[in-house]
Amino acid sequence: MSEELTTMEELSEAVDASFETFHDEGDIWDKMKQYQEDKTVLTVTVDANATKGGVVAMVENVRGFIPASCLSLTHVDDLGEYLNKELEVHVIDVDRDKKRLILSAKSVLQEAAAQERAAKLAALEPGDILEGTVETLKPYGAFIRTEDGISGMIHVSQISTKRIKEPSDVLKKGDVVKAKVIGNKDGRLSLSIKALTDTGKPAREPRDRDRDDDFNYRNFKLPKSEDVTTNLGDLLKGLKLD
Repeated sequence: MSEELTTMEELSEAVDASFETFHDEGDIWDKMKQYQEDKTVLTVTVDANATKGGVVAMVENVRGFIPASCLSLTHVDDLGEYLNKELEVHVIDVDRDKKRLILSAKSVLQEAAAQERAAKLAALEPGDILEGTVETLKPYGAFIRTEDGISGMIHVSQISTKRIKEPSDVLKKGDVVKAKVIGNKDGRLSLSIKALTDTGKPAREPRDRDRDDDFNYRNFKLPKSEDVTTNLGDLLKGLKLD
């Protein structure tokens, strides 16, 4: 009897061991949800079964769908190019009831590109020269973007050696310009076009009061000549001449 119990115990252990790598349906969907929350990067191979709107890849025996719009950073014309291709993906949607798993390779690529941009931005120093395209014009400055995806602002006071009221006086959206880095702090890049041609004082980062200074300058009026004469007369009135 004792020998039979031992045998049964060994059998039970063997059965338990065979299920160590098995997940029931509930467990596997919980795992997919956890992958989504943790933004885990998964490596999958695109299945040979491609559909019109995307491709299919298996994630631990769960069928995952990658929409065409989530395959690349650019538009995908031929889904066939991705068949049997290995991709790194994020889980972006999990629906246990519909047994739907949506994956994205694009989000992984975007994350990698963002990290690369951050590293390039951190390496920029005052004096470096960039070339970029004007994307946005505001009353206080122009925003440009380089081919590497780095964005920077050119304050209105740093656009031209001549005094201008606003950036649109000399720039328009789509213009390609060169600018010198004059500040790089907390991921905010300050640029200057004027610094490339100005032979006077070195360019500096614009202060918040710059626009107030411009306003006061434009509203400053010279005193009238009779006021100047009157003031001189008052100064001489009390003087005694020997």
